[in-house]
Amino acid sequence: ARKARVKKRLLEMAEGLIALAAKRHLGEPPDIVLPEGSYHEFCARFPYQETEDQERSIDDVLKDMHGNKAMDRLVCGDVGFGKTEVAMRAAFVAAMAGLQVAVIVPTTLLSRQHFANFTARFKGFPLRIAQLSRMVSTTEAQETRNQLAKGQVDIVIGTHALLSDKVAFQNLGLLIIDEEQNFGVKQKEKMK
Repeated sequence: ARKARVKKRLLEMAEGLIALAAKRHLGEPPDIVLPEGSYHEFCARFPYQETEDQERSIDDVLKDMHGNKAMDRLVCGDVGFGKTEVAMRAAFVAAMAGLQVAVIVPTTLLSRQHFANFTARFKGFPLRIAQLSRMVSTTEAQETRNQLAKGQVDIVIGTHALLSDKVAFQNLGLLIIDEEQNFGVKQKEKMK
């Protein structure tokens, strides 16, 4: 009986994932246009020379964002490859197009690190960045959730707290998952 229940649950999950994949495939995502002048200004703030692989990854991600189907891209690379820069540029383009961006990470330490890096890098641009993790006070977390629902936060960086039923977005356009291998099946299902 237990085996039959598990089998039934797996079939239900598979059907749900297939239906979700079909919905994403048939849906029409917003066409995100590159904000030319400000984008080049943002890129110029990168303190290193882009590698060939990094430039290719950035170009591929931006092409996907400008495409006519939902993007589902995996960027792999060793430590120091520049994956965070790829994510930052995608986040910049999406946020400047008026879409909200969520960056989900597995640990509070990584959340704090990304929040500090994003805040420094996006300084001077008209974008509001917030953090949602257990390192944030209860009052601040509630304020961030309220602002996300109203569309007053452009980029939110957080841990599993972003997967809470209490979190609602007004116009989520891009979800960036850092170290996706550290998230479980149910969490990935919720992300989709």
